[in-house]
Amino acid sequence: MKKNNVVEVIDPILKRRMEQEINGLKFTKNFRSSTAEEWYVFLPGFEDRKTGGAAGKAIIHYNLWGNQNIFINTTIIFDDPELYDQALHPLVYSIADEIVNRLVGYANTLLSVHAGSNSYNAEYKS
Repeated sequence: MKKNNVVEVIDPILKRRMEQEINGLKFTKNFRSSTAEEWYVFLPGFEDRKTGGAAGKAIIHYNLWGNQNIFINTTIIFDDPELYDQALHPLVYSIADEIVNRLVGYANTLLSVHAGSNSYNAEYKS
């Protein structure tokens, strides 16, 4: 008999919450210029505690190098302090990854996520 040695790394409850938040992820565009966009990020389980509005915002700045190279700087700022809890780092990471996927499509991107102790930087290369 072969024994299955697969170990689930993410708690099943947190994994379910990740799926719920990503499935409920919505955006509204707040601002657009020729080189930048700002999007409000709405999540079903999180909100700005002061206004009751968007849980955060994504700012996308396009750096154009000539007519062939585009590099994107994306900053995501989460306003709900619950997302600063270190136990939710996998949730913050998965939400930020999905935001990059939906808004810039994993193009060459420098990502900066601001979420208290869950803040991090990443680079996506296509």
